[in-house]
Amino acid sequence: MSIDFDAVQVGDTLPDDPIEITRTLIIATALASRDYQDVHHDPVLAVERGSKDIFMNILASNGMVDRYVTAWAGPNARVNRVKIRLGVSNYPGDTMTMKGTVLAKDEQARTIDLEVVGENSLGNHLSGTATIELPETIELPEVTA
Repeated sequence: MSIDFDAVQVGDTLPDDPIEITRTLIIATALASRDYQDVHHDPVLAVERGSKDIFMNILASNGMVDRYVTAWAGPNARVNRVKIRLGVSNYPGDTMTMKGTVLAKDEQARTIDLEVVGENSLGNHLSGTATIELPETIELPEVTA
């Protein structure tokens, strides 16, 4: 189900989406994005390098933004741009809650600009913006056999 572009208003808030940050999630997303830095999979080396544990990489964080906005907008949405800044780390055992607000709409381009934040127990893990495009829904004729 896709959101109704015409019903979206500047200032609308997206539903909160809590994401459990597990060791498996951190390691799997680092490996999936071909980020083999030891701080994303080896707790001993991460601590030796000054971290309290392994932590999520930026490509995983970017993917979480994409997942969040498309889950809200629906399968017809196209993500045109994501621009985020990282803050505190996402460590295993924490929860990052994604939040969003509609910043602007462009009726002609059918785009929606969103502010996105992912916060955990330490503060904001990520903050930034995303722009999605919602093409007009095309009603297909019913096919009968």
